[in-house]
Parts: sequence; structure tokens; C-alpha cells
Amino acid sequence: MTPLSRKLLPSTSALAAFDSVARLGSFSLAAEELALTQGAISRQVMSLEELLGVRLFERGARGVRLTSEGQTYAKSVAAALGEIRSASLQVMTKTHGNTLNLAMLPTFGTRWLLPRIPDFVASHPEITINFATRIGQFDFDREQIDMAIHIGQADWPGAESTFLMQEMVAPVCSPEFLNSHPVATGRDVASLPLLHMASRPGAWDHWFQSLGLAISLPQGMRFEQFSSVAQACIAGLGVALMPLFLIENELKSRQLVKAFDHPAKSPSSYYAVAPLSRVNHGPVVLFRDWLVRQAEAYRVSSDPSLHK
Repeated sequence: MTPLSRKLLPSTSALAAFDSVARLGSFSLAAEELALTQGAISRQVMSLEELLGVRLFERGARGVRLTSEGQTYAKSVAAALGEIRSASLQVMTKTHGNTLNLAMLPTFGTRWLLPRIPDFVASHPEITINFATRIGQFDFDREQIDMAIHIGQADWPGAESTFLMQEMVAPVCSPEFLNSHPVATGRDVASLPLLHMASRPGAWDHWFQSLGLAISLPQGMRFEQFSSVAQACIAGLGVALMPLFLIENELKSRQLVKAFDHPAKSPSSYYAVAPLSRVNHGPVVLFRDWLVRQAEAYRVSSDPSLHK
């Protein structure tokens, strides 16, 4: 191997140390993650910097941060290490090539995704799907997840985000609550007990802004999951801003009604997200393409203007 080739192939231990420090922003945390001493991590990173002839980190009293060269290198190293982990895992287990480990949002999964899964299973019986429930971003490699359904923006680091659908939200409550708390205008909604989702702290502000209203809202009850918010509304505790497509059954049965008929587009959208190391994994490709088709079919079926 020539000296140049040696420089282009650093040791995996040095790359793993660099990747850990880059992700965690700390030599001590990287040492804990890799079960090494902080000194060992520091030596690995320094040897990598010497080998490449560039500075990868700026070291200061407040910790370390990547240089511009380090940022570029970190993205490529993370993807490369992910590919190596995936390749190793596929060699270690014969069935992994036909398995999809999928993380889904709890309410989206049970109410929208799972009822449609039989269609995918019928088309691809050779693929086994393992379901996990996750809210928010996480480490794909550490969780051993191939793909996730994400609500938010297309900003997941080290991953490819594929748009699925937007979301329309409206204030809803029980019919009994609305009868005892009449609403004539959007401003009237602000005087009611407003229920909040912990994961969407600015949702109510965004809805009132869509009406051209700037209102200082009092603090109200806060919930972790949509299912809990829906039950609180049904029980008559107040008004919640809910994604309409996730409460279709409650609206049809009139367990819930719109407190004020003004649907607004949520600032968040749904995405199928896969780490860069898994974007070309067979089951990921098939499931992602199927998801996009399902989302498009749903959008067409739920938008009356597209049937004219």
C-alpha cells in the first residue's frame, strides 16, 4: 500500500472515535459511548488529524466544535460507518435483508398507517416489518431502525427525508361542551379552556395567526399524545387543535365537533425518513415508494376539489 493510499484509509477505531466526538460534541461523552478512556479518544482523534494533515476540531475552554473541514468530513464518515455497520449486520443474519425495522408515531401509526399495511404485506409477503413507536428524532444506528415516520420538517441530520403529506388542523371539542360554550368567531375560541400538545407548543399561536389574530394565550392543560387530547375533549375538558385526518371516526360519530370551522395548514408535515446508510436498502426502497403512493391516494380521496 502506497503512503497516499494509507492516508486515504484511516483506521476504523480512529474514525469511530472522531464520529462519536463529532456527534456528541464531547471527548468525555465519546469515551463513555465507546467504553474507552478520554485520553484514548483524544489520541485517536489526534492521530487522525495528523494523518489527514488538517484540523478537525477547535478545542476551547467550553469544549470542542468541528472546523469547517471537520463538518464536511463528519458527514461522510457517519454515512460510511453506517454502511459498514449495515453490511456487517446483513452478513451476521441471513434474514436481515428481508426485514424492515420501522419507527412510527403512535397515533399516526394506529389510525392511518396500520389499516393500510395489509396492502403492502399482500404485495411483498417476503418482507417482515418490525414496528417500534418513537416520537421525535433519535439515533438510527443505536436504535437499529431502518426507517421512521416523522412529523416536523425535513431537517433530520444524516438522513434522507421523503415528503408524505401535509396536515390540516382545526379546534374541536365535544358537542355538549360547544352547546354550553357557544362560539361565533375565532376570537371566541381564545376565551375557552385550550388543551395543548407538548410536542407542538406553538400550534395554537399558528392557528390564531392564520385568522389574523395576535392573542396572548393563557397556559392550559398539556398532553403528550393525541389520543389523550382526544379523550380529554370528549370528556368536556376544553378545546384542542387536532389533525382532522386522525380523528375522522370521532367526527363521523359526533363524539367530537369543530368548535370553529376554520381548518389551517399545520407548519409541520409528515415524512418518511431513512438514514443515509439505509436509503438504498431493498425493503426501505419498497416501503418508501409504497408510502408515497398511499399518501398521494389519500390526498386525492380527501380533497373534493380534485374530483371535479
